[in-house]
Amino acid sequence: MTERVDFYVLKSAAAKQRWAFVCRLTEKAYLKDLSVVIVNDTPADAQALDDLLWTFNERSFIPHKVCIDEHSVDPATKVHLAALPVALPAADLLVNLTARLPAHWERYPRIAEVIDADEDRRRLGRERFKTYRDLKITLETHQLDETAEV
Repeated sequence: MTERVDFYVLKSAAAKQRWAFVCRLTEKAYLKDLSVVIVNDTPADAQALDDLLWTFNERSFIPHKVCIDEHSVDPATKVHLAALPVALPAADLLVNLTARLPAHWERYPRIAEVIDADEDRRRLGRERFKTYRDLKITLETHQLDETAEV
């Protein structure tokens, strides 16, 4: 059951900024030995984030795997990237980069919603915020600039 949802609100609408923030967030979770699922809207987005996770910081190493289907999940890997509608593996943290609530979101103890400055993404993020609030889930909002640390 979901205990907490953190909304990270970025000032930029650039996908690269959103992905760079997600890399830092994922690194922090990985270093705390948490398992992470990052869900994207498209396979191309998952692949772009996959490429960035290998290169975003020369001092960082985050072993991860792109899941193209439920059979490609590796239980030994702490970080999985997926694109909807793939069945998502269990994890300690779900990072939602999609425009909607992924199926079975409630089985993740923590959720990170990353919202950029795109008006449609903001509007859809507000709708998800209201859904979580109506379900009485603890919510935290973090207003960030492009260089913000997690």
